Amino acid sequence: ITTTNVVPFIKQKKEYVLKTPLPFQNLNKYTKLTYQIVTQHMTSIHPKRGKFLISEPSMEDYNFKRSVLLLTEHNQDESIGFVLNQPTNLIISDIVKDFPSFNATLYIGGPVEKNTLHFIHSVGEKIENSIPIIDGLYWSGNFDMVKSLIETGELKESEIKFFLGYSGWSSGQLEHELQDQSWIVVNSNPSLALERNDKKMWQDFIKKMDTDYAIWHTMPDDPELN
Repeated sequence: ITTTNVVPFIKQKKEYVLKTPLPFQNLNKYTKLTYQIVTQHMTSIHPKRGKFLISEPSMEDYNFKRSVLLLTEHNQDESIGFVLNQPTNLIISDIVKDFPSFNATLYIGGPVEKNTLHFIHSVGEKIENSIPIIDGLYWSGNFDMVKSLIETGELKESEIKFFLGYSGWSSGQLEHELQDQSWIVVNSNPSLALERNDKKMWQDFIKKMDTDYAIWHTMPDDPELN
């Protein structure tokens, strides 16, 4: 990751079969988006920029347990992404000096370099040096422009998401984890990526998978507590 992409802060291939779903018209907006994503290409999808990574129920790494990640980069040398559903109790102005009032929750993006700040957003046409991820979703950009847009009311909390740290893989590492069935790759959606997500996001994806997975969405993190 180059310095333009970070902001140091000061203060066995499977096919997945849907369970019988609820009538589509009865689903709320969030669940409809999840339903549409999971039902698109239910067979294994190759990882690439803009895809979601859903941690397998058997994932033991506490950094990624019951997590949904957005891949912002995937090439032969490295992969980079952010966990979308690990919110903290902090907002952006709690840690960045002289940041305008903005009630945007901070998320833990991953275990790498947690002393750096990152962001994704949907206003690439307004923020210089934004890196396109998929249509309607961007990564990074000019941080001073972000602050200026917030001060003038031109950037809303629903249009940007901030992360402490990121998730990173070296060459071939993510592919190896996929072979070990640590992740499920699915198509993404800008609206879902920018939602205020928590562990329910992972549950919503898992319960749309086949019955081998669906049982996990109601279980506690520690099955012994069930």
